[in-house]
Amino acid sequence: MSKTMALLSAALMCLLSGSTASLRAQGTPSHPDFTGVYYTFNPNAAARGGAAAPPGPAGARGSAAAPPRPVAVIDGREGRSATAPKLTAEYMAKWEILRKSRMSGSSEFDPNAKCLSAGMPSMMGMGYGMEIQQTKDKITIYGELNDVYRRIYLDGRKPSQRTLDDPTFAGYSVGHWEGDTLVVETVAVREDTLLDLFSPHSDQLTVHERIRVTAPGTLEDRITAMDPKALLEPFTQIRTYRKASPPNDELREFSCAEGLSSVK
Repeated sequence: MSKTMALLSAALMCLLSGSTASLRAQGTPSHPDFTGVYYTFNPNAAARGGAAAPPGPAGARGSAAAPPRPVAVIDGREGRSATAPKLTAEYMAKWEILRKSRMSGSSEFDPNAKCLSAGMPSMMGMGYGMEIQQTKDKITIYGELNDVYRRIYLDGRKPSQRTLDDPTFAGYSVGHWEGDTLVVETVAVREDTLLDLFSPHSDQLTVHERIRVTAPGTLEDRITAMDPKALLEPFTQIRTYRKASPPNDELREFSCAEGLSSVK
């Protein structure tokens, strides 16, 4: 009997040892999975007496108002908004050039008119929705408006000097988890993009994000732009997105450049 008990005890110890090793191999508990299609909405609309707008159906751009074109809606005739980024004197002078251009009716500084990405952080407005694909080492975000995309690397890599010397609209993003919050740093954003679709920035722009699930099906992105040359203080925006369900969870090809080339 004692021999049998000894064998059972040894087998149990091996099983427990294997389970402990397996748990160690798995590492930390899993993080939230952001995978899905999302549309922007205003969670504060109901508090002001209105209803938060539901996400529009996939591909139904004709049935809903398109995102406002900055040239038509924001031309600076009434000066700068109180909530606009606080610019240094050098970049206020650049803004004055942009303002006069828009007031004249020019689309020179309108990325939508040129079928271009708005760039970080403005592109996170995601006017026609976005799709997030998440793996352990990388998150990829696609936006329907102007077919934009960005990647957030989670494997500990850092931007190379070659990357820093070749800025892009989305910039170069790396992230890590702090509990259930994804913390992202973005650098190497093209200098000819705009912070809020109306404010210029320098090549020293850095964008900090804290992305988290605030309620079932609701994603919040707290975005802070920092630029020692262009900004007097950090500029923060909060974007909120609602996850779509079938059949409204399909983005469509935007093909903006095709439409642009057809205009004579």
